[in-house]
Amino acid sequence: MASHLVGSFQLMKSLNRSLILNIIRSTGGISRAEIAKKTKLTPPTVTNIVSELLNDGLVVEGQQGPSSGGRKPIILRINSRNFFVAGIDVGVSKIRFALTDLEAEIVMQNTIPIDDSMTEEDFVQIIIREIHRLVKTAAIPKDKLIGIGIGMHGIVNSSKGVALFAPNLNFKNIPLKERLEEALLVPVRVENDARAMALGESWFGNGVGAEDLICINVGYGIGAGILMNNELFRGRHGLAGEIGHTVADLNGTKCTCGNYGCLQTVAGHDGLKRAAMKEISFGRKTMITDLINGDENKISGELLHRAALQGDELAIEIFRNAGRYIGTAVTNLIHIMNPSKIIIGGGISKAGPFLLDPIREVVKQRALDDEAKETRIVQSGLGDQAALIGAATLILAEMFAVQYQNQKEII
Repeated sequence: MASHLVGSFQLMKSLNRSLILNIIRSTGGISRAEIAKKTKLTPPTVTNIVSELLNDGLVVEGQQGPSSGGRKPIILRINSRNFFVAGIDVGVSKIRFALTDLEAEIVMQNTIPIDDSMTEEDFVQIIIREIHRLVKTAAIPKDKLIGIGIGMHGIVNSSKGVALFAPNLNFKNIPLKERLEEALLVPVRVENDARAMALGESWFGNGVGAEDLICINVGYGIGAGILMNNELFRGRHGLAGEIGHTVADLNGTKCTCGNYGCLQTVAGHDGLKRAAMKEISFGRKTMITDLINGDENKISGELLHRAALQGDELAIEIFRNAGRYIGTAVTNLIHIMNPSKIIIGGGISKAGPFLLDPIREVVKQRALDDEAKETRIVQSGLGDQAALIGAATLILAEMFAVQYQNQKEII
Protein backbone atom coordinates (compact mmCIF):
# COMPACT_ATOMS: atom_id res chain seq x y z
CA MET A 1 0.00 0.00 0.00
CA ALA A 2 2.71 2.47 1.01
CA SER A 3 4.44 2.38 -2.38
CA HIS A 4 1.14 3.05 -4.17
CA LEU A 5 0.43 6.06 -1.95
CA VAL A 6 3.93 7.40 -2.53
CA GLY A 7 3.37 6.94 -6.27
CA SER A 8 0.10 8.92 -6.15
CA PHE A 9 1.74 11.86 -4.43
CA GLN A 10 4.82 11.91 -6.67
CA LEU A 11 2.52 14.42 -8.39
CA MET A 12 3.34 16.85 -5.57
CA LYS A 13 6.98 16.21 -4.90
CA SER A 14 8.73 19.57 -4.76
CA LEU A 15 8.11 23.19 -3.90
CA ASN A 16 9.33 24.44 -7.30
CA ARG A 17 7.12 21.90 -9.03
CA SER A 18 4.06 23.02 -7.03
CA LEU A 19 5.00 26.63 -7.69
CA ILE A 20 5.09 26.12 -11.46
CA LEU A 21 1.93 23.99 -11.44
CA ASN A 22 0.00 26.64 -9.54
CA ILE A 23 1.16 29.45 -11.84
CA ILE A 24 0.00 27.44 -14.86
CA ARG A 25 -3.33 26.77 -13.09
CA SER A 26 -3.93 30.33 -11.84
CA THR A 27 -3.01 32.07 -15.11
CA GLY A 28 -5.03 29.66 -17.27
CA GLY A 29 -2.07 29.35 -19.65
CA ILE A 30 1.49 30.64 -19.70
CA SER A 31 4.80 30.18 -21.55
CA ARG A 32 8.00 28.74 -20.07
CA ALA A 33 9.72 32.14 -20.39
CA GLU A 34 6.95 33.88 -18.44
CA ILE A 35 7.12 31.20 -15.73
CA ALA A 36 10.87 31.85 -15.38
CA LYS A 37 10.24 35.60 -15.07
CA LYS A 38 7.51 35.21 -12.45
CA THR A 39 9.27 32.59 -10.34
CA LYS A 40 12.86 33.88 -10.67
CA LEU A 41 13.81 30.27 -11.44
CA THR A 42 16.45 29.70 -14.14
CA PRO A 43 15.13 28.79 -17.62
CA PRO A 44 16.84 25.32 -17.49
CA THR A 45 15.13 24.58 -14.13
CA VAL A 46 11.75 25.61 -15.57
CA THR A 47 12.37 23.50 -18.71
CA ASN A 48 13.27 20.43 -16.62
CA ILE A 49 10.25 20.70 -14.32
CA VAL A 50 7.88 21.40 -17.23
CA SER A 51 9.26 18.28 -18.98
CA GLU A 52 8.45 16.25 -15.85
CA LEU A 53 4.94 17.71 -15.73
CA LEU A 54 4.40 16.93 -19.42
CA ASN A 55 5.66 13.36 -18.93
CA ASP A 56 3.36 12.88 -15.94
CA GLY A 57 0.40 14.12 -17.98
CA LEU A 58 -0.35 17.00 -15.59
CA VAL A 59 0.36 19.70 -18.16
CA VAL A 60 -0.25 20.01 -21.91
CA GLU A 61 1.18 22.29 -24.55
CA GLY A 62 -1.43 24.41 -26.27
CA GLN A 63 -1.46 27.01 -28.99
CA GLN A 64 1.36 29.47 -29.52
CA GLY A 65 1.24 32.76 -27.66
CA PRO A 66 1.98 36.28 -28.97
CA SER A 67 5.63 36.99 -29.76
CA SER A 68 7.65 40.11 -29.02
CA GLY A 69 10.01 39.15 -31.82
CA GLY A 70 11.43 35.74 -32.72
CA ARG A 71 9.70 32.40 -32.27
CA LYS A 72 6.19 32.39 -30.83
CA PRO A 73 6.15 30.88 -27.30
CA ILE A 74 4.19 27.68 -26.63
CA ILE A 75 1.47 28.09 -23.99
CA LEU A 76 1.27 25.52 -21.16
CA ARG A 77 -2.04 24.55 -19.55
CA ILE A 78 -3.17 22.17 -16.81
CA ASN A 79 -4.27 18.84 -18.31
CA SER A 80 -7.32 19.02 -16.09
CA ARG A 81 -9.18 15.94 -17.37
CA ASN A 82 -6.23 13.55 -17.17
CA PHE A 83 -6.47 13.06 -13.39
CA PHE A 84 -9.38 13.10 -10.98
CA VAL A 85 -10.16 13.67 -7.31
CA ALA A 86 -13.06 12.30 -5.27
CA GLY A 87 -14.86 14.69 -2.93
CA ILE A 88 -17.21 13.41 -0.21
CA ASP A 89 -19.60 15.63 1.76
CA VAL A 90 -20.92 13.91 4.90
CA GLY A 91 -24.00 15.79 6.04
CA VAL A 92 -26.64 15.01 8.65
CA SER A 93 -29.16 13.32 6.36
CA LYS A 94 -27.08 12.29 3.33
CA ILE A 95 -23.60 11.55 1.99
CA ARG A 96 -22.75 13.16 -1.33
CA PHE A 97 -19.99 11.87 -3.59
CA ALA A 98 -18.38 13.63 -6.55
CA LEU A 99 -15.58 13.07 -9.00
CA THR A 100 -13.87 16.31 -10.04
CA ASP A 101 -11.13 17.17 -12.48
CA LEU A 102 -8.04 19.18 -11.53
CA GLU A 103 -9.96 22.46 -11.92
CA ALA A 104 -12.57 21.27 -9.36
CA GLU A 105 -15.18 20.86 -12.10
CA ILE A 106 -17.61 18.11 -11.09
CA VAL A 107 -17.78 15.38 -13.74
CA MET A 108 -19.99 12.90 -11.87
CA GLN A 109 -21.84 12.76 -8.56
CA ASN A 110 -24.13 10.62 -6.44
CA THR A 111 -26.07 10.91 -3.17
CA ILE A 112 -26.75 8.25 -0.54
CA PRO A 113 -29.34 8.94 2.21
CA ILE A 114 -28.23 8.38 5.80
CA ASP A 115 -30.59 6.11 7.62
CA ASP A 116 -31.04 6.13 11.40
CA SER A 117 -29.82 2.54 11.69
CA MET A 118 -26.49 3.24 9.92
CA THR A 119 -23.55 2.03 12.00
CA GLU A 120 -19.99 3.35 11.84
CA GLU A 121 -18.95 0.21 9.92
CA ASP A 122 -21.88 0.64 7.48
CA PHE A 123 -20.70 4.21 6.93
CA VAL A 124 -17.13 3.18 6.05
CA GLN A 125 -18.31 0.38 3.75
CA ILE A 126 -20.72 2.71 1.92
CA ILE A 127 -17.85 5.11 1.18
CA ILE A 128 -15.65 2.29 -0.14
CA ARG A 129 -18.47 0.91 -2.30
CA GLU A 130 -19.46 4.30 -3.73
CA ILE A 131 -15.89 5.31 -4.61
CA HIS A 132 -15.46 2.03 -6.51
CA ARG A 133 -18.79 2.69 -8.25
CA LEU A 134 -17.90 6.28 -9.20
CA VAL A 135 -14.56 5.28 -10.72
CA LYS A 136 -16.14 2.37 -12.60
CA THR A 137 -19.09 4.43 -13.90
CA ALA A 138 -16.79 7.24 -15.02
CA ALA A 139 -14.67 4.62 -16.81
CA ILE A 140 -11.39 6.06 -15.58
CA PRO A 141 -8.31 3.94 -14.83
CA LYS A 142 -7.77 3.53 -11.07
CA ASP A 143 -4.36 5.20 -11.22
CA LYS A 144 -6.03 8.38 -12.50
CA LEU A 145 -7.73 8.90 -9.12
CA ILE A 146 -5.09 10.83 -7.18
CA GLY A 147 -6.88 11.28 -3.85
CA ILE A 148 -10.07 11.45 -1.82
CA GLY A 149 -11.10 14.46 0.27
CA ILE A 150 -13.82 14.16 2.92
CA GLY A 151 -15.70 17.07 4.50
CA MET A 152 -17.24 15.64 7.68
CA HIS A 153 -19.66 17.37 10.01
CA GLY A 154 -18.51 17.55 13.62
CA ILE A 155 -15.06 17.43 15.20
CA VAL A 156 -12.20 16.04 13.13
CA ASN A 157 -8.52 15.35 13.75
CA SER A 158 -7.35 16.37 10.28
CA SER A 159 -3.69 15.41 10.78
CA LYS A 160 -4.63 11.81 11.60
CA GLY A 161 -7.74 11.73 9.42
CA VAL A 162 -10.03 10.68 12.28
CA ALA A 163 -13.69 11.69 12.66
CA LEU A 164 -13.62 12.32 16.42
CA PHE A 165 -17.29 13.16 16.98
CA ALA A 166 -20.21 13.63 14.59
CA PRO A 167 -22.96 14.73 17.03
CA ASN A 168 -25.93 14.40 14.69
CA LEU A 169 -24.92 10.85 13.64
CA ASN A 170 -23.47 9.95 17.05
CA PHE A 171 -20.32 8.55 15.41
CA LYS A 172 -17.09 8.66 17.41
CA ASN A 173 -13.40 8.07 16.66
CA ILE A 174 -13.67 6.64 13.13
CA PRO A 175 -10.15 6.29 11.60
CA LEU A 176 -11.36 7.24 8.10
CA LYS A 177 -7.95 7.97 6.58
CA GLU A 178 -6.45 4.67 7.75
CA ARG A 179 -9.46 2.52 6.79
CA LEU A 180 -10.01 4.10 3.38
CA GLU A 181 -6.34 4.25 2.34
CA GLU A 182 -6.06 0.57 3.21
CA ALA A 183 -9.14 -0.34 1.16
CA LEU A 184 -8.80 2.08 -1.78
CA LEU A 185 -5.01 2.57 -2.06
CA VAL A 186 -5.17 6.33 -2.64
CA PRO A 187 -4.32 9.23 -0.30
CA VAL A 188 -7.25 10.38 1.87
CA ARG A 189 -7.64 13.74 3.59
CA VAL A 190 -10.37 14.37 6.19
CA GLU A 191 -11.53 17.77 7.39
CA ASN A 192 -14.49 19.38 9.11
CA ASP A 193 -17.14 20.25 6.47
CA ALA A 194 -17.19 24.01 7.16
CA ARG A 195 -13.38 24.19 6.96
CA ALA A 196 -13.41 22.21 3.71
CA MET A 197 -16.03 24.62 2.39
CA ALA A 198 -13.87 27.62 3.39
CA LEU A 199 -10.91 26.11 1.55
CA GLY A 200 -13.04 25.48 -1.56
CA GLU A 201 -14.35 29.06 -1.52
CA SER A 202 -10.81 30.44 -1.13
CA TRP A 203 -9.53 28.48 -4.14
CA PHE A 204 -12.54 28.36 -6.47
CA GLY A 205 -15.41 30.47 -5.07
CA ASN A 206 -16.17 33.88 -3.56
CA GLY A 207 -13.07 33.79 -1.36
CA VAL A 208 -10.48 33.88 -4.15
CA GLY A 209 -7.88 36.52 -3.28
CA ALA A 210 -8.92 36.90 0.39
CA GLU A 211 -6.14 36.09 2.87
CA ASP A 212 -8.53 36.03 5.85
CA LEU A 213 -12.09 34.81 5.61
CA ILE A 214 -14.74 32.95 7.57
CA CYS A 215 -17.14 30.65 5.74
CA ILE A 216 -20.32 29.77 7.66
CA ASN A 217 -22.21 26.62 6.70
CA VAL A 218 -25.90 26.98 7.63
CA GLY A 219 -27.91 23.77 7.26
CA TYR A 220 -29.08 21.24 9.84
CA GLY A 221 -26.07 22.32 11.88
CA ILE A 222 -24.09 25.55 11.75
CA GLY A 223 -20.31 25.58 11.51
CA ALA A 224 -17.61 28.06 10.54
CA GLY A 225 -14.44 27.46 8.57
CA ILE A 226 -11.80 30.03 9.48
CA LEU A 227 -8.96 30.92 7.11
CA MET A 228 -6.26 33.21 8.55
CA ASN A 229 -3.21 34.24 6.51
CA ASN A 230 -4.34 31.71 3.91
CA GLU A 231 -4.15 28.84 6.45
CA LEU A 232 -7.07 26.91 7.94
CA PHE A 233 -7.39 27.63 11.65
CA ARG A 234 -8.37 24.49 13.57
CA GLY A 235 -7.63 25.31 17.20
CA ARG A 236 -5.84 23.02 19.65
CA HIS A 237 -7.83 19.86 18.90
CA GLY A 238 -10.02 20.68 15.90
CA LEU A 239 -12.88 22.43 17.72
CA ALA A 240 -12.41 25.92 16.24
CA GLY A 241 -15.41 27.21 14.30
CA GLU A 242 -18.16 25.22 16.07
CA ILE A 243 -20.33 28.33 16.28
CA GLY A 244 -23.52 26.25 16.00
CA HIS A 245 -22.84 25.23 19.59
CA THR A 246 -22.27 28.73 20.95
CA VAL A 247 -25.16 29.79 23.17
CA ALA A 248 -27.81 31.99 21.54
CA ASP A 249 -30.59 31.54 24.13
CA LEU A 250 -29.79 30.60 27.75
CA ASN A 251 -33.32 29.27 28.24
CA GLY A 252 -33.58 27.68 24.80
CA THR A 253 -34.38 24.26 23.36
CA LYS A 254 -32.17 21.23 23.98
CA CYS A 255 -29.58 20.71 21.21
CA THR A 256 -28.28 17.42 19.74
CA CYS A 257 -25.04 18.11 21.67
CA GLY A 258 -26.90 17.95 25.01
CA ASN A 259 -26.71 21.67 25.83
CA TYR A 260 -29.58 24.14 25.66
CA GLY A 261 -30.08 27.17 23.42
CA CYS A 262 -27.27 26.55 20.93
CA LEU A 263 -27.25 28.77 17.82
CA GLN A 264 -28.25 25.87 15.58
CA THR A 265 -31.44 25.29 17.66
CA VAL A 266 -32.70 28.73 16.61
CA ALA A 267 -31.09 29.28 13.20
CA GLY A 268 -30.45 25.79 11.78
CA HIS A 269 -32.94 23.67 9.84
CA ASP A 270 -34.77 22.27 12.89
CA GLY A 271 -34.98 25.70 14.52
CA LEU A 272 -36.68 27.15 11.43
CA LYS A 273 -39.05 24.18 11.30
CA ARG A 274 -39.91 24.57 15.02
CA ALA A 275 -40.59 28.29 14.58
CA ALA A 276 -42.98 27.59 11.68
CA MET A 277 -44.86 24.81 13.53
CA LYS A 278 -45.23 26.94 16.66
CA GLU A 279 -46.89 29.79 14.76
CA ILE A 280 -49.09 27.41 12.75
CA SER A 281 -50.24 25.73 16.00
CA PHE A 282 -51.28 29.19 17.28
CA GLY A 283 -53.53 29.49 14.21
CA ARG A 284 -51.41 31.98 12.27
CA LYS A 285 -52.44 32.29 8.64
CA THR A 286 -49.63 31.33 6.28
CA MET A 287 -49.25 29.65 2.91
CA ILE A 288 -46.81 27.26 4.62
CA THR A 289 -49.93 25.41 5.90
CA ASP A 290 -51.09 24.78 2.31
CA LEU A 291 -47.62 23.87 1.06
CA ILE A 292 -47.09 21.16 3.70
CA ASN A 293 -50.67 19.83 3.48
CA GLY A 294 -50.62 18.49 7.04
CA ASP A 295 -47.14 16.92 6.86
CA GLU A 296 -44.73 18.92 9.03
CA ASN A 297 -41.81 16.85 7.69
CA LYS A 298 -42.19 18.78 4.44
CA ILE A 299 -41.00 21.98 6.13
CA SER A 300 -37.51 22.75 4.84
CA GLY A 301 -35.38 25.76 4.05
CA GLU A 302 -36.32 25.34 0.40
CA LEU A 303 -40.10 25.31 1.15
CA LEU A 304 -39.81 28.34 3.44
CA HIS A 305 -37.83 30.15 0.74
CA ARG A 306 -40.57 29.38 -1.79
CA ALA A 307 -43.16 30.85 0.58
CA ALA A 308 -40.99 33.91 1.28
CA LEU A 309 -40.58 34.57 -2.46
CA GLN A 310 -44.40 34.66 -2.70
CA GLY A 311 -44.54 37.26 0.08
CA ASP A 312 -45.54 35.00 2.98
CA GLU A 313 -45.05 37.08 6.13
CA LEU A 314 -44.30 34.15 8.45
CA ALA A 315 -41.63 32.68 6.16
CA ILE A 316 -39.97 36.11 5.80
CA GLU A 317 -40.13 36.59 9.59
CA ILE A 318 -38.56 33.16 10.24
CA PHE A 319 -35.59 33.96 7.98
CA ARG A 320 -35.28 37.44 9.50
CA ASN A 321 -35.12 36.04 13.05
CA ALA A 322 -32.62 33.34 12.01
CA GLY A 323 -30.57 36.01 10.23
CA ARG A 324 -30.51 38.18 13.36
CA TYR A 325 -29.26 35.29 15.49
CA ILE A 326 -26.57 34.46 12.89
CA GLY A 327 -25.77 38.18 12.58
CA THR A 328 -25.07 38.33 16.31
CA ALA A 329 -22.73 35.32 16.01
CA VAL A 330 -21.05 36.92 12.97
CA THR A 331 -20.53 40.16 14.91
CA ASN A 332 -18.86 38.17 17.69
CA LEU A 333 -16.63 36.44 15.13
CA ILE A 334 -15.67 39.78 13.57
CA HIS A 335 -14.69 41.10 17.01
CA ILE A 336 -12.61 37.99 17.73
CA MET A 337 -11.03 37.20 14.32
CA ASN A 338 -11.47 40.43 12.30
CA PRO A 339 -11.66 38.75 8.83
CA SER A 340 -11.79 40.66 5.54
CA LYS A 341 -14.79 38.66 4.34
CA ILE A 342 -17.61 36.44 5.65
CA ILE A 343 -19.13 33.88 3.26
CA ILE A 344 -22.53 32.34 4.07
CA GLY A 345 -23.12 28.89 2.56
CA GLY A 346 -25.12 25.72 3.19
CA GLY A 347 -28.73 24.81 2.36
CA ILE A 348 -30.41 27.58 4.37
CA SER A 349 -28.20 30.22 2.69
CA LYS A 350 -30.15 29.66 -0.54
CA ALA A 351 -32.74 32.03 0.99
CA GLY A 352 -30.32 34.76 -0.17
CA PRO A 353 -31.35 38.30 0.89
CA PHE A 354 -34.07 37.00 3.24
CA LEU A 355 -31.26 35.63 5.42
CA LEU A 356 -28.25 37.77 4.45
CA ASP A 357 -29.89 41.20 4.78
CA PRO A 358 -30.72 40.77 8.50
CA ILE A 359 -27.21 39.37 9.08
CA ARG A 360 -25.71 42.51 7.49
CA GLU A 361 -28.11 44.78 9.43
CA VAL A 362 -27.07 43.32 12.80
CA VAL A 363 -23.37 43.65 11.93
CA LYS A 364 -23.88 47.30 10.89
CA GLN A 365 -25.74 47.99 14.15
CA ARG A 366 -23.44 46.13 16.54
CA ALA A 367 -19.91 45.94 15.15
CA LEU A 368 -17.43 48.06 17.10
CA ASP A 369 -16.08 50.49 14.50
CA ASP A 370 -16.80 51.67 10.97
CA GLU A 371 -14.40 49.25 9.31
CA ALA A 372 -15.85 46.28 11.18
CA LYS A 373 -19.38 47.41 10.24
CA GLU A 374 -18.33 47.29 6.56
CA THR A 375 -16.98 43.71 6.68
CA ARG A 376 -18.05 42.10 3.41
CA ILE A 377 -20.75 39.46 3.90
CA VAL A 378 -21.51 37.48 0.73
CA GLN A 379 -23.30 34.33 -0.31
CA SER A 380 -21.30 31.23 -1.27
CA GLY A 381 -19.97 31.35 -4.83
CA LEU A 382 -20.13 27.56 -5.09
CA GLY A 383 -23.76 27.19 -3.99
CA ASP A 384 -25.04 23.63 -3.58
CA GLN A 385 -21.67 22.22 -4.55
CA ALA A 386 -19.61 24.19 -1.98
CA ALA A 387 -19.10 21.28 0.45
CA LEU A 388 -18.32 18.79 -2.36
CA ILE A 389 -15.87 21.11 -4.12
CA GLY A 390 -14.39 21.97 -0.71
CA ALA A 391 -13.80 18.27 -0.02
CA ALA A 392 -12.07 17.83 -3.40
CA THR A 393 -10.00 20.97 -2.69
CA LEU A 394 -8.43 19.22 0.31
CA ILE A 395 -6.49 17.17 -2.28
CA LEU A 396 -6.14 19.86 -4.96
CA ALA A 397 -4.79 22.47 -2.52
CA GLU A 398 -2.11 20.03 -1.42
CA MET A 399 -1.21 19.36 -5.01
CA PHE A 400 -0.99 23.00 -6.11
CA ALA A 401 -0.13 24.76 -2.87
CA VAL A 402 3.08 26.67 -2.37
CA GLN A 403 4.02 28.64 0.70
CA TYR A 404 1.68 31.63 0.58
CA GLN A 405 4.34 34.31 0.89
CA ASN A 406 6.18 32.94 -2.15
CA GLN A 407 2.97 32.73 -4.12
CA LYS A 408 1.96 36.28 -3.24
CA GLU A 409 5.28 37.68 -4.41
CA ILE A 410 5.29 35.99 -7.79
CA ILE A 411 1.72 35.93 -9.05
